[in-house]
Formats: sequence, C-alpha cells, structure tokens
Amino acid sequence: MLAGPTIRRRRLGADLRRLREERSLRLEDVAAHLGVAASTLSRIETGKAPTRTSYLALMLDLYGVDDPRQRKLLTELAREGQRKGWWADSEDLLAAGAGNYLGLEAESCVLRSFALQVVPGLLQTEQYATAVCRASRPDLGPEQIKRLVALRMRRQELLRGTARHRLHLVIDESALLRSFGSAGVMSGQLKHLLALTRQAPVSVQVLTLAKARTVLTEPFTMLSFADESDSDVACATTIRGQLVFEQRPAEVGALRATFEALTRAAMSADESRQLISGLAGETVAGSQPAGPA
Repeated sequence: MLAGPTIRRRRLGADLRRLREERSLRLEDVAAHLGVAASTLSRIETGKAPTRTSYLALMLDLYGVDDPRQRKLLTELAREGQRKGWWADSEDLLAAGAGNYLGLEAESCVLRSFALQVVPGLLQTEQYATAVCRASRPDLGPEQIKRLVALRMRRQELLRGTARHRLHLVIDESALLRSFGSAGVMSGQLKHLLALTRQAPVSVQVLTLAKARTVLTEPFTMLSFADESDSDVACATTIRGQLVFEQRPAEVGALRATFEALTRAAMSADESRQLISGLAGETVAGSQPAGPA
C-alpha cells in the first residue's frame, strides 16, 4: 500500500527541519520569511499540517536546495500530503489530532497500546463500540453515533487488510469487567476478543486488579513503522479527548520502557486467554434466563 497523506507530511516535515537546521536558521526567522506564524511552520515540520507548494518553494530557495530532482521529490511529497485522509467525511466528529493519529495508525507496522476502562477500539465489536460511543459521547445523536462506529470499523478493516500490522496490547482487567450495553453485547465482545487472541498478529496481555501494581500510567499507544526513516510515535488522550503526540526520542524511549514494564507485570498471553475465556463463560451464563424455581 502506498504511503498515505499523513506519513507523507511527516517525512516532508522531517526533511524541511533538517534543511533548516543545516543552515542554522531559527524557526522564527523562516516563519517571518514566509509571512506565517512560527506555530504554523512548527506544525509543518512535525507533519501535523500540509505544506503549500508556494511555501515549499520559498523554503527550498532559502535553504539553498538547487538540485531539480530533490526539489521535485519534495514537491511531490507536499502535494501528496495535501490529499484528504480516509477519515475526512467524519472529521467533524473527531477530537483534535485524531485525524493525524488515524493516518499514522494505518501506516504503522507495530502498534503497542495500554488500555484502561474499555476494550481498545481496534478489538471492539460493532455492538460494543456503539454502546461505548453512546456512553462516552452523550452529546451525539443516533446518526452521529452510527458514523463514529462505522469509522471505528473502518480502522479495523485497514489494519486487517495488510499482513504487515502487528498488535501488542496490555489491557487493564477493569476494561473486561466494566459492562457496556446488555449482557449479550458483553458476551459477544469477550468472545470476539478471545478469538482475536488466537490470531498470530495480535498479542493480548491482561493486567489483573488483584496483583500489586508496579507500574502506574495513563493509557497510551506507540506506533512503529517499517521504514526506518520514520521514527516511532507515542500518543496519549487527554481528559478532553485531545490527542497528544510525542516524537522526541527521549520521551518515546521512556514510554517504551513503561510498556515493557507493563508486559512484565501483566499475565502472559496464554494466561490472559484463559482469563478472558473464563469471563466470557461467566457472561454467557449471566445472560441466560433463569430456570423454573
């Protein structure tokens, strides 16, 4: 699959930052040359915003990039980065930064995530996702909820559509015990999760409530990419739903160490599968009508 607009913007931004630093130019100086705010140029260099070809031409002139081939390649990256992502039709329902994350997620080859409260979106059934969206977004109407769930299902299709994706998830046990929707919805979700744990690209570990905690952290996700030039990205969600990205090596490295600590503290994949199987059985039993007295 060809690289999408998000990863194109990210690669172009990294190249532009390198070219600027090679010339020992400050962000503010280049922004003034372009007639834009420094924050706008920062978003371009971090891949969070597309680059106008007119701005690109000015930057390349300023950076002394004369090679026609290099200028053409960077211009093509800029044009590709201006394309709309697959999520564009539902962007009005997404939190700030969510579109950027979805683009990176679709391009990743390894996804590592720690989840609290709910089963991760990539592992949700449609019915469970509907119940979760209703609970987390009470401001939305039925049609908006339907669109949001459809987007979540599309995320799953994108990751299943290629063989390159590998998922490693640590799920807090509370996410498996907290009910959303009916008992039947929870039963279906746990059975679905159990089936996914038997698939090679998916590894699920459960962090139990009974075990003493050696790691305390908020939920987060880390994305790795097949192209070594694309550095890892860490992502966390704030209380207001905004997605915060971290690309600095030191901070990403710290979160990588946190995830490794979580995997050591959690049950093994086989033990987790047994726990989920037991919970699924309990939920199925609880959903059956009571027999005659």
